[in-house]
Amino acid sequence: MSKPLNIGMIGYGFMGRAHSNAYRQVSQFFQREYRPVLKACCARKEDKIKAFAANWGYESYETDWRKLVARQDIDVVDIGSPNNTHKEIVLAAAKAGKMIFCEKPLAMNVAEAEEMTAAVEKAGVANMVWFNYRRVPAIALAKQIVDEGRIGRPFHYRATYLQDWTIGADVPQGGAALWRLDVDVAGSGVTGDLLAHSIDSAEWLNGPIQRVTAATETFVKQRVHAETGKVQPVGIDDACMFLAVFNNGSMGTFESTRYARGRKNFNTFELNGEAGSVYFDLEDPQYVQYFKYADPKTGAKIENHLTGWQKIHVTNFEHPYMKNWWVPGCTIGYEHTFINALADFLESLETKKKFQPDFRSGLRTQKVCDAVLASAKSGKWVEIPA
Repeated sequence: MSKPLNIGMIGYGFMGRAHSNAYRQVSQFFQREYRPVLKACCARKEDKIKAFAANWGYESYETDWRKLVARQDIDVVDIGSPNNTHKEIVLAAAKAGKMIFCEKPLAMNVAEAEEMTAAVEKAGVANMVWFNYRRVPAIALAKQIVDEGRIGRPFHYRATYLQDWTIGADVPQGGAALWRLDVDVAGSGVTGDLLAHSIDSAEWLNGPIQRVTAATETFVKQRVHAETGKVQPVGIDDACMFLAVFNNGSMGTFESTRYARGRKNFNTFELNGEAGSVYFDLEDPQYVQYFKYADPKTGAKIENHLTGWQKIHVTNFEHPYMKNWWVPGCTIGYEHTFINALADFLESLETKKKFQPDFRSGLRTQKVCDAVLASAKSGKWVEIPA
C-alpha cells in the first residue's frame, strides 16, 4: 500500500502548473512507495489561487506561505514563486522540518544560496532543485554515453540557450507575467534564468567549471514597470556569453539571449572528445546525436566508411526512463521531464540514496552564475570558488 506524501505548492504560474502535473501523473507511470497528494497550494491573490486549486485538484489553498509551511499536514514545500522569495521560504521550511523542492535558480546570489543550503543540510531534510533537463531521456542517454567512456578525453563543450520573447522596447518589466525582467525580483536575466540550466547540464556531463570570462548586454536600457507605470532602468542582462575552462582541461563556450529572433527555447549542447562527440537540441528532444570515432575499449578507429553522426531516436525501453512510458517510437514531451525528476526523488526516499541535483548542486550552479556576472563587470577571468 502506497504512503501519501502531502504536497504544499507555492506559486501558480508556469512552474506551478508543470510541477502540479507531475504530482498528478507520476504514480500512474512509476511504481513508487510514496504517492504525492495535492494537499494545498498558495499564492497572494485569492481569486487566482482558488481557481488554480480547483483546476488541479488541490484539497485546499492558502494566501500566506507562512501558514502553508506551518501546517502539520504538509510534508513537502515546493517553491515555484519568484526568485526573491526563495530564501525566506526555504529557511522557514527547513526550520519546520519539511522536505523542500525549489525552482532554479536557487537564489538571488551565492550568499543567499549558501545560507539556504546550510539550513537544509542542518535540518537534514530531503531536498531537490528542479533542473528538469537532466531528466530529458536524450540528455540522460548523453550522460550514459559520456560515463561509458565513449567520448574519451574531452576537448570542447559548447552550449546555447536562445529565446526571443523580450524583443521590443514596449515590453514592460515586473508584475506577475514579467518579473523575470525586474532585477529586484529575478536577481539577473538570462544568466540565472537560462544559463543556470546550461551550466547545470555542462557540469553534470563534463565536470566542474574552473574559471570563466564573460560579457553581458542589456539592449533596452529602460522599461515601464508593470506595477508602478513608471519608466525605470533595466537591471537584468538580455544576453550573456562566456568562455569557460573545466577542471578536466577542456574548453567551453556558452551563449544565451532573449534577442534571438525566431528562437523560442533553443537549448543545445555539444561535447567533443578524442574518441567521439555528442550533441543535443531541446527543440528536437527525442533525439541525441552521437559521433563514434574510436572504440572506447580498444582505442581502435572505426572503419572510414562507417564514420558519421548517428541520430539516435531515444524511445526504446532500454533508453533512460522510456520503459515507463509508451511503446518504442512514441515520444514524450517537456512535461514528462518533471515527472521523471519527481519519480527519481520518490525513489531516493525509498532507497535512502542521495538525490541529485540537490541544494548543494544548486549552490554550485549559483557560484558559476555569480562568477559570470562578476567577470562581465570586471572584464577579467574569475575563478569559481570550491
